[in-house]
Amino acid sequence: MALSQEQPSQEAPPGDTVWTVLDAANDLGDIHTVEACRRVIDATLRGQDASASDMAVVAAFFG
Repeated sequence: MALSQEQPSQEAPPGDTVWTVLDAANDLGDIHTVEACRRVIDATLRGQDASASDMAVVAAFFG
């Protein structure tokens, strides 16, 4: 797929979602979600998979 072509999914990339959740959780003082987001970001930067429990926290934040 060429870079100029539209992506099949219009959703934000997972990394962008985690940063959005991190910002919102930080604004609300939700330390547990902030820490989960930081662990997800750290794992991603190391090229590893984030833990399922941390991903669940991030996914549930706006749910």
